[in-house]
Amino acid sequence: MSEIEKIQLFEQKKIRTAWDEEKQEWFFSIVDVCGVLTEQPTSERARNYWKVLKHRMIKEGSELVTKCNRLRLIAEDGKPRFTDVADMALMFRIIESIPSKKAEPIKVWMAAVAAERINQAIDPERSIDQAIADYRRLGYSEAWITRRIKTIEIRKGLTDEWKRGGVTKEIDFALLTDLMSKTWSGMTTREYKSFKGLTKENLRDNMTNMELLLNSLAEEAATQLSKERNPEGLSENAGVAKEGAEVAKNAREDFEKRIGHSIISPEKAIDHIQSPEELPFTKPEEQ
Repeated sequence: MSEIEKIQLFEQKKIRTAWDEEKQEWFFSIVDVCGVLTEQPTSERARNYWKVLKHRMIKEGSELVTKCNRLRLIAEDGKPRFTDVADMALMFRIIESIPSKKAEPIKVWMAAVAAERINQAIDPERSIDQAIADYRRLGYSEAWITRRIKTIEIRKGLTDEWKRGGVTKEIDFALLTDLMSKTWSGMTTREYKSFKGLTKENLRDNMTNMELLLNSLAEEAATQLSKERNPEGLSENAGVAKEGAEVAKNAREDFEKRIGHSIISPEKAIDHIQSPEELPFTKPEEQ
């Protein structure tokens, strides 16, 4: 596991975190979060609190706490020591079990998010409406928002084609996506995000107008080719996906010859949105 350790501050108190490059996940020190939310005076008291809480959750039948990872994080004495860590989903579950006034606002927020997610599942149009509202709040231009929403529609058309062709596993969607990204841009999704200095942020939310257009061209071309060829299985779908991405690659290379430089840009959303003081919101990559 490759981690990048960072210190996050909550009300001037330290919470150790680690970014797992392989899993593309943030992990949080459970002891630190427990200590902050229950206002423990020392790290020793925080460790004891987590020990008791973990035992109680196991006794109640929770299997989640058995899935806690252990990472070496820098302790108070400056030495790396193993400590229990949790990804965001597990951390939220643990917070739910902490009877703390400081935890209550987080619980309320989690309940609101869950309710909204259920409503969006019932009525997908709500997801689009919410996305538009979020992009506007963050300062994206109306032209960029229109283009971005269109990319979501195009992406769904492509994934529907992949499913029709027998591709159903998330890992296979990721493989096909990486293949297309590598073909048209020269970088896998992870390499592209690293190039832009991103971690958990959505890559498409941080593409320039031209990058969005080329990515959409690759996906729309692959969709149309799939409808013509009717590929079956991962291998055949990969061949069609690569062909579609080559359409965008050729367009990119032709345009770059005309302008004399690469259109693949290290710019990210904060560099070109209208309100630079606001950071882009985080959501999973489209698969």
